[in-house]
Amino acid sequence: MPDPQWTDLGVMPASGSMHMALDEVLLMRVAAGERGPTLRFWAWTSNTLVLGANQSVGNEVDLVEAGRLGFELTRRMSGGGTMVCEPGRTVTWSLYLPEWMVARMSFRESYAHLDGWALRTLRELGVEAEYRPINEIVIPGGKVAGAAQARRRGAVLHHVTLAYSIEPELVPRLIRIGRPALGRGARSAERVVASLSSLISLTMAEFVAALQEGFARERTVTSGELNGEEWAQAEALVTTKYATEEWIHRLP
Repeated sequence: MPDPQWTDLGVMPASGSMHMALDEVLLMRVAAGERGPTLRFWAWTSNTLVLGANQSVGNEVDLVEAGRLGFELTRRMSGGGTMVCEPGRTVTWSLYLPEWMVARMSFRESYAHLDGWALRTLRELGVEAEYRPINEIVIPGGKVAGAAQARRRGAVLHHVTLAYSIEPELVPRLIRIGRPALGRGARSAERVVASLSSLISLTMAEFVAALQEGFARERTVTSGELNGEEWAQAEALVTTKYATEEWIHRLP
């Protein structure tokens, strides 16, 4: 069965906790049949460390460095490792889709499938990009992007964070990679992180536009926006969940 029409919500600036809330709201809207497949690009409004659902803050984050460098903490609903996200330096996007669209694929195959368009766009831009199972895109120099998924009630959230420009030494300063464990919880993998900006001449905004065009070349896409109810649901989730100490500092 061919893919149904997708909606591209464009680039949405928000805080880290709001982005997490929007992911949950849009995933559940797709699960309820109130939205079709949807693409959303994120714009970060503050320096943010995003923990995976099964990680602990104490195990993962150097809180002294995070505070000194002005990084906020948040936690997403999907698994995986901690991501370093910065305004003007980090490109993030989410795909929300009915699970039947990847039903005949293994979990591993679904990652490759849902990242395939981005990989092809990078190659069209002249970047020697490769897919590294299960959830990474690598370029000369190291890992440039990582994906994670959450599945709820027959719907899939697949989101990707890409380092358009990053100081590689920042990652081990903020994330306790290779340091002794301080408790239970999944640890972030030790990876060399590379910046895409050294390989292309596009600005970050131009690169995001190229990604949108690459996505639209392979499927039917229309522009859309959030409605008032979706915004209200996300704002409520920020207050009751994603901005709370209980959620951010919960133990796995």
